[in-house]
Amino acid sequence: MHLRASVQAARGQWSPRGPFAAPDYAGIMSAMTLRISFLGAADTVTGSRHLVDWGGTRVLLDCGMFQGYKTFRERNWAPVPTELHGLDAVVLSHAHLDHCGWLPVLARSAFRGPIYATPATVDLARVLLLDAAHLQEEDARRANRYGYSRHEKALPLYTRADAERVIARMVPLRPGESLKVGELQVQLTPVGHLLGACAITLARGREVLGYSGDVGRSDDLMMPAPVKLTRADVLLCEATYGNRWHAPEDAPGRLAELVTQAAARGGSVLLPSFAVGRAQALLLVLQRLRREGRIPGTLPIFLDSPMAIEATALYGRHRDLLRVPREEIAGLLEGVHVVAGAPESVRLARHRYPCVIISASGMATGGRVLHHLKAMAPDPRHEIVFAGFQVGGSRGSALVAGATEVKIHGEYVPVRARVSHLEGFSGHADSDGLMAWMRGIRRAPRQTWVVHGDPQASDALRVRIQDELGWKVAVPAHGATLEA
Repeated sequence: MHLRASVQAARGQWSPRGPFAAPDYAGIMSAMTLRISFLGAADTVTGSRHLVDWGGTRVLLDCGMFQGYKTFRERNWAPVPTELHGLDAVVLSHAHLDHCGWLPVLARSAFRGPIYATPATVDLARVLLLDAAHLQEEDARRANRYGYSRHEKALPLYTRADAERVIARMVPLRPGESLKVGELQVQLTPVGHLLGACAITLARGREVLGYSGDVGRSDDLMMPAPVKLTRADVLLCEATYGNRWHAPEDAPGRLAELVTQAAARGGSVLLPSFAVGRAQALLLVLQRLRREGRIPGTLPIFLDSPMAIEATALYGRHRDLLRVPREEIAGLLEGVHVVAGAPESVRLARHRYPCVIISASGMATGGRVLHHLKAMAPDPRHEIVFAGFQVGGSRGSALVAGATEVKIHGEYVPVRARVSHLEGFSGHADSDGLMAWMRGIRRAPRQTWVVHGDPQASDALRVRIQDELGWKVAVPAHGATLEA
């Protein structure tokens, strides 16, 4: 029903059920109310899923996988909530798995509609989802073969066929262009952080809902500074670094020191890395350090991640979105040993000479990096360097916190190698960066919700927004449905 007809019905002037039917006030108000269901990233920094029900149109903002602590990961296996049946569309802020990695589960059981994202996000999500499906299938096969699963039969969360089904539903939407979904206008605004990453705005009439996605840094190595939203009557803002500030760290210089020190003691450096974004930033820095003579030019550098290899090619294809000179993007793999096949990766894990290995995943939650970690962690000559944020409950978080052993493939591995953490490689805006981004909004939103942060980070950012901006702000509970 159009708004004019709704108002006439409310006044008793007209009704689709006949001239004497009582007006359906509850139905009219329901159609006009903005409701948001916080189905993920409400009490943690992962599993981003925000359902917007507005004017009879139902759009899911992000559909992320939960990562980190087991209590959160188990949510991935829960039945699809009834609220997610009958969606009109999904809109993705970017391609990281905690924002798109649950799509195959949703599409397998409850969703047949379009998935909108920037062209770069569509390209990257294809790589990430297929790789995630492959890793889950491999992990399930390995668990069944060696019997370290607690279940009678280990199963993957989803398969490659599930991922391919999702990829077929993705529709590119360029930043700045507007698209109609039911009663809502959808638009994407670049926010740095990752190739193709954007904030999402939904507009209905004169009302605008803004969702930050993950906001990047103004001084990011590869991505331009985030573009600020100027209008949001309702705002959802992430809080990954809501209670932290980036130290004035010379991350490239510190990495150079760690590499040269490890080589001097006969050891290698393992860089667990997200295959998309972080791997390319590390390659960029290592190439610069090698050209400047700050690390040995003869020291071999290995890129052991098929997904990172493919993503690096995509960075070349979308190089106009980056702040890095084109020639540097073209030379990211110059002189780098690319490890494509699994047998070559196994041989690399037995490498006995100093080298640098970049391998996924970035928080050591799965993938080929586990074989390298298993081989290198017991040897004090080696250096394990985590570059960027480590979510609580991950192996990366445990190692950075000083764990003396980690469980890999069902067995405990001693940790005698040195472990370092370079937060200067993080792609997230810190607390000041998030506040600066929000200050671009010219008029205070009538409601702001802080999402995608652990409880301490979310509440710290909530307090800053309340005290410094004077906005009405709250941190939603997981599973809550709220009106604005």
